Amino acid sequence: MRTLGVDLAAATKKTAAAVLAWDAGTARLEHLALDVHDREIVELFGSSSMTGIDCPVGWPDAFLPFLAGHLNLDAGPVLDHDGIEGRRLLAYRDTDRFVTGHTGLIPLSVSADRLAHPAMRCAVIQARIAAEYGPQARDGSGRLAEVYPAASLKLWGILARGYKGRGAPEAERLGVILEHLKAAAPWLDLAGHEDRLAASDDLFDAVIASLTARAAAIGQTLRAPETHAAAALTEGWIHVPSGGLASLGGS
Repeated sequence: MRTLGVDLAAATKKTAAAVLAWDAGTARLEHLALDVHDREIVELFGSSSMTGIDCPVGWPDAFLPFLAGHLNLDAGPVLDHDGIEGRRLLAYRDTDRFVTGHTGLIPLSVSADRLAHPAMRCAVIQARIAAEYGPQARDGSGRLAEVYPAASLKLWGILARGYKGRGAPEAERLGVILEHLKAAAPWLDLAGHEDRLAASDDLFDAVIASLTARAAAIGQTLRAPETHAAAALTEGWIHVPSGGLASLGGS
């Protein structure tokens, strides 16, 4: 099995990809790249068993009717979301609320925060993948799953806060987190890329996304409960681990 992890940004220079090759209880970092273009992501998807992408794959179901109502001067769907509670339904998806309830972490809003631009790029990538390899269900039941590295690390018992950024304190924290990951997953062969990973939170998150893709592929992530299943197909579903890091090994 090969799993691809993508830390997707609006700009290619901040987009990272990591491919792990799994065999006989071990995982080896086979490919690690920064400044990744859409074409490379699609090609790597094609040669991977499962892909985990750190970016929303859809928008809240309420968002489009709200925008359409505003565009068409139809007050009904706009007034349906009057007030802060109504706006929360426009900003956050079912999966965002589920992840918050399960982990205590609050994902960024795809419609009202910095994720909007990467999500537009992600929609184009999904369309390119669909054209070449067939449509991928947004609930992660195919070969593409939305992931959230911060939630994966927390559920795997790795304290990972304050490592985003390019300053010395962030780099020091990232180095410590990487050491914790290596200790928790001795079967993980980083193939000599430790220095690159310690110097780039984008590359590091791509590796965590690839590990989470493995968890999704072997059924060790939380799937959408029946009450969320319909929304997961349209809005997307964040796959967070349901087991420990040790359980990811195997052929």
